[in-house]
Amino acid sequence: MFADPILSGLTPLRLAWLALALIGAGVSVAYGPGLPKGQGAVAGATLALWCGVETTVRRNWAALLALPALALGIGCALPFYLFLRSARIG
Repeated sequence: MFADPILSGLTPLRLAWLALALIGAGVSVAYGPGLPKGQGAVAGATLALWCGVETTVRRNWAALLALPALALGIGCALPFYLFLRSARIG
């Protein structure tokens, strides 16, 4: 399989998270990410907090890679975080 722990164990669900993250990034690039407004800003802040707290508890440091993805919007960052989080740690 893959030597990289992030890509190891690509289950159908993990592939779905990755595909949704890529779609979210594509939509953001096509329409411009802009600054989040209202609910998008709250969702982004919530994801950043959740990502930080859960990453320190689980020691899954690779999941912090989702934070820069917030620049492309929550539609990219959330599925990308779920993809990274669902990897086996260990």
